[in-house]
Amino acid sequence: MKLFFDQNLSSDLVRRLSDLFPESSHVKSLGMMTADDDAIWTYARRNGLTIVSKDSDFQQRSMVLGAPPKVVWLRVGNCPTSRIEKLLRDHSVELHTFEVDALQSLLILS
Repeated sequence: MKLFFDQNLSSDLVRRLSDLFPESSHVKSLGMMTADDDAIWTYARRNGLTIVSKDSDFQQRSMVLGAPPKVVWLRVGNCPTSRIEKLLRDHSVELHTFEVDALQSLLILS
């Protein structure tokens, strides 16, 4: 599973989670820090990435357009990167199951 972290999440998550999600990336590493949601959505769709964001805009887009790309919406508010890392680690099995479920386009974690 290749996660694509939105700008509202730390780019350090790519390194921290590389053992579970080795081909993940962050908008920062792709020069997309100022890209709008449409550009991020299109890039993720074209490259087989799952968007991970705290932004409800991607949740809404997922409900309207479906997948691809798939979206993981983190409903956690402001919190340390360590909490985001733990949340994704704790739900890694669920995330990998979500990836292969053709019927799901949105996974909400809190």
